[in-house]
Amino acid sequence: MNTSSPVVSNNLVWAILSTVLCCLPLGIVSIIHAAKVNGLLAAGDVAGAREAADKAKKWAIWSALAWVVMVVLYLIFFFVLGIGGAMSGGSSY
Repeated sequence: MNTSSPVVSNNLVWAILSTVLCCLPLGIVSIIHAAKVNGLLAAGDVAGAREAADKAKKWAIWSALAWVVMVVLYLIFFFVLGIGGAMSGGSSY
């Protein structure tokens, strides 16, 4: 009889990295779900632990995607502002 508990990755590293490097609010949600995994495994709720791990991974991915969107919007904003400012500024003699 196998008495070892199943291994479920809690994705805590990805949750922390996405919080620090990407989008803080979504990363925090990821950390909360990742923190639940080990407790659920200890309680014997393997399905719940897998669900929490999947949610942690999902929120970390959403955090990274939100960061990419914000960078693209930032670049577009300054590109448009830079071009618009250069065109309207002109030289005044």
